[in-house]
Amino acid sequence: MMCVIGKYIDPFTDFGFKWLFGVEKHKHLLISFLNDLLNLENKIVDIKYRNLEKLSVNEYDRKAIFDLYCKDERG
Repeated sequence: MMCVIGKYIDPFTDFGFKWLFGVEKHKHLLISFLNDLLNLENKIVDIKYRNLEKLSVNEYDRKAIFDLYCKDERG
C-alpha cells in the first residue's frame, strides 16, 4: 500500500501517522488529536517523544514500543 497519494500523506498508514504526529514540529497536532480522541477530564498540555523499545523475551512474545509521554493539566 502506498503511503503518499500524490502530494498528500495517508495518515492511516504507520508511516503517514508517524510523519504527521511523530515529530516535535507537529507536537501541537498530536496534543489536539489526543485530547479530542480521549476526552479526558484533565487535558494533555505537553508531550515528550522518546525512543524506547522493549524487545520480546522469547520468540512467542510481542515487542512493545513506548515512544510518547504525556503531561496533563495537573502535571
